[in-house]
Amino acid sequence: MDAHQKSVEFHDPVAKDMTVSHPYPLGSSICPEGTNFSVFSANATEIEIVLFDHPDDPQPSRLIGLDPALHRTSHYWHIFVPGIKPGQLYGYRVDGPNDPPAGHRFDRDKVLIDPYGKSVSVGRNYSRADACKPGDNAATSMKSVVADLSTFDWEGDVPLRRSFRGTVIYEMHVAGFTRHPASGVSPARRGSYLGVIDKIPYLQALGITAVELLPVFQFDAQDALPGLSNYWGYSPVSFFAPHLGYSTGNDPLICLDEFRTMVKELHRAGIEVILDVVYNHTAERDERGPTLCFRGLENSFYYILNKDKATYANFTGVGNTLKANHSIVKRLILDSLRYWVSEMHVDGFRFDLASVFSRNESGEPMINPPILWEIDSDPVLAGTKLIAEAWDVGGLYQVGSFGLDKWKEWNGQFRDDIRSFIKGDKRTAVKLRERISGSLDLYGEGHRPVGQSINFVTCHDGFTLNDLVSYNFKHNEANHELNNDGTDANFSWNCGVEGPSTSKDVEILRTQQIKNFFALTLLSVGTPMLLMGDEVRRTQRGNNNAYCQDNETSWFDWNLCAANADLLRFVQHMIQVRLDFDHGIKGGRITLEEYLSKARIEWHGIELGKPDWSDDSHSIAFTLHSFASSQVRYIAINAYWKPLEFALPPVTGKPDAGWLRLIDTSLPSPNDIIEETVGLPVTGAKYVVNPRSIIMLHYNYVTQDHATGKV
Repeated sequence: MDAHQKSVEFHDPVAKDMTVSHPYPLGSSICPEGTNFSVFSANATEIEIVLFDHPDDPQPSRLIGLDPALHRTSHYWHIFVPGIKPGQLYGYRVDGPNDPPAGHRFDRDKVLIDPYGKSVSVGRNYSRADACKPGDNAATSMKSVVADLSTFDWEGDVPLRRSFRGTVIYEMHVAGFTRHPASGVSPARRGSYLGVIDKIPYLQALGITAVELLPVFQFDAQDALPGLSNYWGYSPVSFFAPHLGYSTGNDPLICLDEFRTMVKELHRAGIEVILDVVYNHTAERDERGPTLCFRGLENSFYYILNKDKATYANFTGVGNTLKANHSIVKRLILDSLRYWVSEMHVDGFRFDLASVFSRNESGEPMINPPILWEIDSDPVLAGTKLIAEAWDVGGLYQVGSFGLDKWKEWNGQFRDDIRSFIKGDKRTAVKLRERISGSLDLYGEGHRPVGQSINFVTCHDGFTLNDLVSYNFKHNEANHELNNDGTDANFSWNCGVEGPSTSKDVEILRTQQIKNFFALTLLSVGTPMLLMGDEVRRTQRGNNNAYCQDNETSWFDWNLCAANADLLRFVQHMIQVRLDFDHGIKGGRITLEEYLSKARIEWHGIELGKPDWSDDSHSIAFTLHSFASSQVRYIAINAYWKPLEFALPPVTGKPDAGWLRLIDTSLPSPNDIIEETVGLPVTGAKYVVNPRSIIMLHYNYVTQDHATGKV
């Protein structure tokens, strides 16, 4: 008998002080007299619950063994333990075959967190390294925490259920949003869920309708090279527990309340909450990685293994791939999604490397993946926003063909084609036409709904918008990978100087290019997504893969709001222009084809009705009509390095109606964007569009008094 077994308690489930336990629900469930524990493992031979009084205790205070004859139903191990209350720290020790060639990696020396645990404690002494090497890691392991979810007061909070057509998404990092000293947030709340609440007025003033939060599931911050930390959070250890590092303290139960308070207050402000979720891999990485949870419970069920079964298939680039279409993993993912919707009140999910969902248990692509159908048809998720990053690192690229209509997609082609056109590349005019019109080439067939495309130019992964116009090359030296990490396909242009510039002309051009990117993102058909801080030229100093930079490289520098107030104003008004047009129209389902038909888009070049789709074209113009109001818009895009004179379409309607200028990105603030209720009259039949700029004119069918804006 080893040291782990000396004080193990074995409970008789029919004893006077016990209640009969149940295999469902999984995880730890509070009952009036104690707590029910249930965990899945088909090949385990022994399981014991280890209880701790404090996160850094060197040994558990109590061990509770589960007798297979009494505490196992099928592959579920379960026990009711009286007297266990919320806040109790616990984990599992699981014994079984350690036979990698057979796919088994049981290690009873390791304390495992509960895969269904709703809260996780991370002590000061937590060590990822200890979980990688042989030996007991009780003193340095993460621990699950028993939680009672019924005590939080939601104050009547309900989902906002905003249409995608009326949505503007803001991708942001919970900690990075307020951690900078200039945030104005109190030191105790900086970098926390509560800190986000303090900045809700900023989000409202900007015009954001939904925040898309980088991963907030508990992740392993130590999953990085020495001297760095995992900042982005794409290293999950739990699919139910909110990340403790974003709480104001180190109390896991308070963390639960702070996350829910953040959601409640965002909803009160009319802002939806979308979570970036990582169901494609875990922090356990490959065969050299730590044993934290899934590997030690049922390795071959949770992960796609190579044919030798001793190594892991790597379709994610981080060492392992979850077996999403295995019944156990599929249930885990569905239960997790339902939990975050029903108990945590989130409004949607963005699925990282979602094409992993399209792989079978062997890693081969599937035509109709069961997990996608189950997510799509789940009644709890019926009103939930679903967004896919429709590719993986294994080469499966599904932009334009992922899932059913309910799934929207990050449109990587929009990003690349918009960048290329604004940069001035050849052979991009036709591609720009497709991206502006909702990517009809990708989403036009099959009568798919308008808004299927999530349109973005920048996201967390890659250059910020400022760096896109300031660097020709990535500068990732701070990541300690010899600048080999991060993509080289940036489609960026530094406007003549690499990095920061003291040239006034260079800086004017950079700001103008940034305005061009914002204009195209917000004027194109689809759902726009903006990156945190782009509206004030946040820079990462050329780092296009800042996953490990938990410092001012990644944080929102709030000093930039004053330094770049003119750009911030432009973006605020640009978002309002977006929301005031048909993209925000209410009503039922409308296909992309129907939308474009009713919008009556007409394409032009510098001459009316004569668009230039040649390889050398750097300009496009078009008109579109609102079918929800009397507004007509004319937009001209000149990515050429010389001014171009565009013929304007004739104005129809009452005789004194005329074109009003709303946007000209070549002009300084406040003339670059005019309030839509006013506009500036345009005289003449032509308009000179300056180099590398975009204009938007509009008129209404009814006569408008330009002085008062009244009809």
